[in-house]
Amino acid sequence: MNERFEAMFYNKLASDKVECVLCPLKCKIAKGQAGICGARKNIDGKLYSLIYDKVSSVAADPIEKKPLFHFHPGSRVLSVGTYGCNMRCGHCQNWQIAHVNMAALDKEPMAEKISPHKLITLAKEANCQGIAWTYNEPTIWFEYAFEGAKLASAAGLYTVFVTNGYINQEPLDTIAPYLDAYCLDLKGFSDEAYYKLCKIRDFKPVLAAGERAKNKWNMHVEIVTLVVPTINDDETQLKGIAEWIREKLGPETPWHLTRSIPYLEFAHLPPTPVSTLEKARQIGLDAGLKFVYIGKVIGHAGENTYCPKCQKLLIERMGYQTEVKGLVSGKCGACGADINICTK
Repeated sequence: MNERFEAMFYNKLASDKVECVLCPLKCKIAKGQAGICGARKNIDGKLYSLIYDKVSSVAADPIEKKPLFHFHPGSRVLSVGTYGCNMRCGHCQNWQIAHVNMAALDKEPMAEKISPHKLITLAKEANCQGIAWTYNEPTIWFEYAFEGAKLASAAGLYTVFVTNGYINQEPLDTIAPYLDAYCLDLKGFSDEAYYKLCKIRDFKPVLAAGERAKNKWNMHVEIVTLVVPTINDDETQLKGIAEWIREKLGPETPWHLTRSIPYLEFAHLPPTPVSTLEKARQIGLDAGLKFVYIGKVIGHAGENTYCPKCQKLLIERMGYQTEVKGLVSGKCGACGADINICTK
């Protein structure tokens, strides 16, 4: 039987039902049942997390793999993930862990129990400068991530959420003081695209979370969009994302445009043409964004960081290999322009 840890952010209802208020789904859960994420279960009228310290994946990664290009470039981060998600993306690259419903299993999948305190030890042993909750959606792992982020901050490690941004305001405000970076996966810019891709009918809470992370809590925010042919590759959506980033987060906010490879429910679609990514990048630049990147096209010039003022090559990338060439104290060594590089 799954071990359990009482959840934060839920309301008790009549007849031993509970309402989970961690994310905008606000699942109303009868006794013995679980929410849509499959990781939070009503047991005798109380809501419990079934995944508190259960780690499905752990690795020391380059920070560029998240992807974060303007946050401690060249550093290593301890990446940890668990099971489940509050979205059901038909193209999920980590579906083996993200689509697991812990509450429906008689026997747990393979998982290692790692306490939040042990995370700090592992990070230091692996010469990592920070910890990232990633691989699946960290929001549903909230209690564990919250405790780990507090400990990491106290230990001088940076902290990262790699997230779909589908979280309510109170939980975000609770963990935000202990998060340094927020890597937000913005899947499109219409309710139609969000429903096709991940079965979410209203994407406005995602925008609200990204804006709050940046503007209220001063986190370092970078936006990632997996460009999926026929679903979110039209000019209207791409321009909408670019303008939202510029107006709500600031033109210095990096935007990563990632190539989609056919997978799962979308296996019938072609890989994203490089020309589509290049057009999308130009849309972002034309909208006034200073840093727009092309992802999963190794060796493309769109992986590199150039000074938006004098165009000098400042950070050269080949996949996850990074060479810092022209930065001086986070500014362009040639003209002094601010490049929005965060080193805490």
